[in-house]
Amino acid sequence: MIHYTKDNDNIAIISFDNSNSSVNVIDSNVITELDQRVSEAIADASVKGIIVTSSKKDFMLGADLKMIMGINNPVQIMSIAKSLHAVFRKMETGKKPVVAAINGTALGGGYEICLACHYRIAVNDSKIQIGLPEVLLGLLPGGGGTQKLPRMIGIQEALPLLLEGRKLRPEQALKSGLVNQLVDSQEQLIPAAKAWIVNIGKSVQPWDEEGFKIPGGGIQSPKILQMLPAAAGLTLKKTYGNYPAPAAILNCIYEGLQLPIDRASVVECRYFTQCVLSPESKNMIRTLFINMNEANKGEARPAGIPPTNLKKVGILGAGMMGAGIAYVAASNGLNVVLKDVTKEAAEKGKEYSVKLLSEKLSKNQISKEKYDELLGRIHTTGNPADMAGCDLVIEAVFENRDLKATVTKESEAVLTANAVFASNTSTLPITGLAKASARPKNFIGLHFFSPVDKMQLVEIILGKQTSDYAIAMAIDFVKKIKKTPIVVNDGRGFFTSRVFSTYLFEGMECLAEGVSPALIENAGKMAGMPVGPLALADEVSIELCYKINKQTEADTGKKSEAAAVGVINKFIEELHRPGKKANKGFYEYPEGGKKVLWTELTKLYPVLSQQPDVAEIKKRLLYIQALEAVKCLEENIITKPADGDIGSILGWGFAPYTGGVISFIDCIGIKKFVNECNSLAKKYGKRFKPTRRLKEMAAEGKNFYQEKVVEVLEVSN
Repeated sequence: MIHYTKDNDNIAIISFDNSNSSVNVIDSNVITELDQRVSEAIADASVKGIIVTSSKKDFMLGADLKMIMGINNPVQIMSIAKSLHAVFRKMETGKKPVVAAINGTALGGGYEICLACHYRIAVNDSKIQIGLPEVLLGLLPGGGGTQKLPRMIGIQEALPLLLEGRKLRPEQALKSGLVNQLVDSQEQLIPAAKAWIVNIGKSVQPWDEEGFKIPGGGIQSPKILQMLPAAAGLTLKKTYGNYPAPAAILNCIYEGLQLPIDRASVVECRYFTQCVLSPESKNMIRTLFINMNEANKGEARPAGIPPTNLKKVGILGAGMMGAGIAYVAASNGLNVVLKDVTKEAAEKGKEYSVKLLSEKLSKNQISKEKYDELLGRIHTTGNPADMAGCDLVIEAVFENRDLKATVTKESEAVLTANAVFASNTSTLPITGLAKASARPKNFIGLHFFSPVDKMQLVEIILGKQTSDYAIAMAIDFVKKIKKTPIVVNDGRGFFTSRVFSTYLFEGMECLAEGVSPALIENAGKMAGMPVGPLALADEVSIELCYKINKQTEADTGKKSEAAAVGVINKFIEELHRPGKKANKGFYEYPEGGKKVLWTELTKLYPVLSQQPDVAEIKKRLLYIQALEAVKCLEENIITKPADGDIGSILGWGFAPYTGGVISFIDCIGIKKFVNECNSLAKKYGKRFKPTRRLKEMAAEGKNFYQEKVVEVLEVSN
């Protein structure tokens, strides 16, 4: 796990190098071995100082989250945390100067190792990230981060880094005080560390010095006493109490920074243990780390297919989606042919890349050479023949079958036999669109989310004839552009659009029933959704919902009687309020001001004199999505719970603290979920009726995941 050497200058070098993994992470074995290496260096009277570094690309990526995921015993968690603190204190108090030579990314526990050193030097490489992002997975820094960072840079400066989990580039880390020095190259790193040991060689941490005071004021200073309650209020406003980790971090800071460092460490260990045992952290670690890493590695890629090695991508349609896809493709080394009806229209789409790259250039995030190179990768055209030579063509034209069929045939006429054609449709079944293709085996769906440059998910949709080769190329492409893929089977709305729409529709059902619009919106946000359902309907376009409904009715021959559909029809056919794009929908959008709920809403849909409890609305908004996700799983639209969880969080922002739509059910307990669905069905209609399989699982005491999430919930309570 760790190399130990002593050079001719009698400087000990401790280098992390986990032989069982491509990256370094902290587990019980690493803690034990680090303790041994530090003890060896301290005991050697000839050692002048210690350099802590890594033999791998990254310094240390934090704790072994799979290990944390598997621990449900609070005594065991406390023991591991305390042993880590003990090693760090040995480094700090061993009377040998210790330097962190940060050769690569240092996050979480990896950066806490650096905090235990007396000096920190990093390579000034923009690919390196430094910080304490544990809060993003429902945890808090458990190796001294909540106690040492505020003592080092000040409480006010440390709070955003701890509460938001910010990851800083080396230059930002230097400015913020997380590192003390930068070097330009890897070759300069160890010599710089040695020079500091020889010339400075300080071996006492600031918090161990007599008369130490926290920079900017301690807990009892007037400035901090005013700031902490405000920070607590803002945190509650942002999280609605759904995430225990931010509150635990604030408690650690308030309680711990009034104590000596060793007693403060015990406070941190206790709160860390609480967070580890919380269902929120278990859910978030499983979905946002373990399962997402598997997806990012291409776990769904068919075996036996050689790498497809994409070099050139064609994009049909230079609107918002096509322009976004062109940007991310070019930014990741691919040559792009961006086609629209005319070259002039395609150039307008390229302007999106010009805008984003110009912003990066102005902030010195890229060089002028890189700027020119990336824009030079995007070739605009109005000629279908320019698709020749493309390995993959992505159609991103309007949701019109005839138009999609036309561009499919035009492109396939000039493509090689191995080229793959993909549709960016969000709702139209891929098998039906593939009928226009001369080679349906090489036809697939690639559903991007807007804005493409920011949204992480790509939903890969398989038609009935889609080949393994096409799947492999789609996954290779998604990996190439650094997005997260989930693979789903064909069906109306696929997975994301189908389940996401239930959130919008349930909000409209509530509106039609006379629930206050403000209550609907606030309940959505309090449940953990990014925005309320009415605001989100405006964002995605009420008109789009209308068109999808009409297309569905035409395709199925069935007319929906749902109250939500009636609301949508009224807003389009009678009121002509299509949403945000027209500055009028459920909200009004005054020029230069914030959006406000349309004042006429309560006249169209008079509010009930007795409003439902907010908990009831929250339950409706979350349960309806979870139920639809289960139906997708049972119908084989998604083939495993992990895809549903990843897709729901990354695709439309389903409450991350739940771990996703499927984990949400496990966390509640399937038996309880079924009972509450039955109750909701009696009140609001059959759309809430649990499926037969859900009832069977409840009777059998089964979960979707093997981990005993419900028992964890009971323990933590």
